[in-house]
Amino acid sequence: MSQSPRDRESPPSNPTKGFGPTALQDSHFNRARISLKQAINRYAQQIRLPRRGANSMELQSALKKELDQLSNALDKLNHSILRIAVFGLVSRGKSAVINALLGQKILQTGPLNGVTQYPRSVYWSPQVSGSAMQVELIDTPGLDEVDGQLRAAMARDVAQQADLILFVVAGDMTRTEYRALAELQSAHKPLILVFNKTDLYPNQDRQAIYQRLQKLFAQGGEFSRGDEGSPRQRPWLLPSDIVLIAAEPAPLQVRVEYPDGTVDYEWESPPAQIDELQQKLLEILEQEGKSLLALNALRQARETEESIARKTVKLHKPEAEDLIWQFAKWKAIAVAVNPIAVLDLVGATAADLIMIRSLARLYGFPMTHYEAGKLWNSIVWSSGSLLVGEVGSGLLLGVGKSASAVATAFDSIGGVMAYGTAAIAQATLAGYGSYRVGKAAQTYLEQGCTWGPQGANTVIQDILNQVDSNTVLYRMRRELGQD
Repeated sequence: MSQSPRDRESPPSNPTKGFGPTALQDSHFNRARISLKQAINRYAQQIRLPRRGANSMELQSALKKELDQLSNALDKLNHSILRIAVFGLVSRGKSAVINALLGQKILQTGPLNGVTQYPRSVYWSPQVSGSAMQVELIDTPGLDEVDGQLRAAMARDVAQQADLILFVVAGDMTRTEYRALAELQSAHKPLILVFNKTDLYPNQDRQAIYQRLQKLFAQGGEFSRGDEGSPRQRPWLLPSDIVLIAAEPAPLQVRVEYPDGTVDYEWESPPAQIDELQQKLLEILEQEGKSLLALNALRQARETEESIARKTVKLHKPEAEDLIWQFAKWKAIAVAVNPIAVLDLVGATAADLIMIRSLARLYGFPMTHYEAGKLWNSIVWSSGSLLVGEVGSGLLLGVGKSASAVATAFDSIGGVMAYGTAAIAQATLAGYGSYRVGKAAQTYLEQGCTWGPQGANTVIQDILNQVDSNTVLYRMRRELGQD
């Protein structure tokens, strides 16, 4: 996805440099709450404002729906609920993994495929130092069951709402699992690969499978090399993102000797071997749980605000086009009649800034003069040589126009003709430049009110710049930064 002007701005200095992990997480968490509250207050105020026009009811309805989504994201933060979704194909032991984490059999498991028919949630309260965080564990149907299209859509929805994803396998990964994992990873959420049912393999085979999984998810995994229909973005995991467990070990036959000397044989279920996964999750919760919550809430808020902005810009498209053309026309006339070159550029820039703020006001988006100036500067320099060349050409033409104005004092006919030629050329460039600035500003405003020190996009970038290199968020920075 191409970057917007605000994404190209240099990130602000790190205000939390030197903070400990707990203080840093608290900073991320509090900034996310402030950002969400700011967005909710802004759109709640827009709903209360009286609106006129045929599209007002449609816009009000869209605002109310999106406002509910922002409120839900804030509620999730306020209650410190981190969602972990468990995915995998049928019979991989997804429900058993959740039961093992809980320490009791809450979810039904069995040898038949399709025991889990729809997503189900259970709550886990792990002992996390310095935090009262709750974890919602979401069990999902097998990704390869009947009615696969419906379940695939369900999986995408669950993945979007999750903060962390567990993908459960039970041996060497199949092509179907690999592609399903690639789809899940496109949600840009931290992911842990859980190699379950390790009790079914001798130690040598178990280690061989583990090494193959590591090799598969290193850069240049074998399934991603020239396979027809292979996912565009291949999954990539570090060895530390792959854990080995046996959530529900197969029963073992044990010999029982009674006091009277009789011998019997019984089947006994060994305890779950879940320590590696449990320790991994506890480390994530302690080191970055609040930051993870904050980041995903902000991403949801950003998507919601962009949705609001797209609908708003679409509904106001005719008025916006008229406004841009009006500014382009009056700017061209003002530049043409003004004989002083420097004032041409100053006046043209001022007209563009007023146009940007007028567009924002039309859409109901707040924008200060300072923010409009930063946007104008980003638009000019990010548009390549064309707009920059127009500014330079306008300056040269302005100087020529000024010289022609002086020449009219000595040669009225020649001076007027030269002035008119330069004025028309400069006015044409100024009008076209204003139109381009207006269209670029529209593209920027379509991405929502995420600018400013507490805007969702600003806080997201700050969090990504501040996370520790040993966290899963750090490994996700490249993907999250491309959203």
